[in-house]
Amino acid sequence: MITAAQMRAARALLGIDQRTLAELSGVSLPTIQRMEASEGNVRGVVDTLTKVVEALNHAGVELIGDHGRSDGGGRGVRFREAPDKAVPPRTPR
Repeated sequence: MITAAQMRAARALLGIDQRTLAELSGVSLPTIQRMEASEGNVRGVVDTLTKVVEALNHAGVELIGDHGRSDGGGRGVRFREAPDKAVPPRTPR
């Protein structure tokens, strides 16, 4: 469904930190941290994974699966053509 590398790349494209992704998805910060620290495909409760993927999609990125339509092979992340809404800018802490 989603790899840890895709999660990190999606956050980088959006310019958000783990805390912001947790807030956008309604998932706890420790869960986001655990998901991103995993190797390969992120494992977890399907509902939690779905919340994260939907939050990333809503924020304006698309996760590309192994056999998704793309010029190259493998997995990836890209901006969606028309994001649902802008991600709020990060504030330094």
